Amino acid sequence: MRRHRRAQQEAELDITSFMNLMIILVPVLLISMVFNHITVLELRLPLEEELKQQDLDPEELTLEVIVRESEMVVNFGPLTIETLPKKDGQYNFEGLSKTLQAMKKKLGNERTDIVILSEPDIDYQVLVSVIDTAKSFPAVIAASVVNAVLFPDVSLGDAPRLVSGGLAQ
Repeated sequence: MRRHRRAQQEAELDITSFMNLMIILVPVLLISMVFNHITVLELRLPLEEELKQQDLDPEELTLEVIVRESEMVVNFGPLTIETLPKKDGQYNFEGLSKTLQAMKKKLGNERTDIVILSEPDIDYQVLVSVIDTAKSFPAVIAASVVNAVLFPDVSLGDAPRLVSGGLAQ
């Protein structure tokens, strides 16, 4: 005995509405990606144990920017290069940039590290501005403004405490 099967019609897939959704969704997602850009600051945070294990020579000179409530101080090892007091309640980022540019010329392009030390009560935005100032500066090259590199390898730390008459560790 033979069974007769009915001829079944295959269902048609209607993907028009799905294609319309994709045509709208893909450009919207691509455009929104530009507005969701997050800037990340790369930092090297020194660990005390690592420094002890490496037996770093204390005589090795490091370039430091100390951010205090009343001023910024640029040191190269034990030498104080420049003290930049606040002007009208604002930090002198332009003076800091000029000082670091001069240090870059003296130290050469091989030197890329800098240590930024701050007091605990320093505002976060001030610290980010110091990091940005230490990393690069605007320079005019071929009639266009570009960011020239200063000291891109930034390390952070706590500033030594001030005691009347000098510094304390």
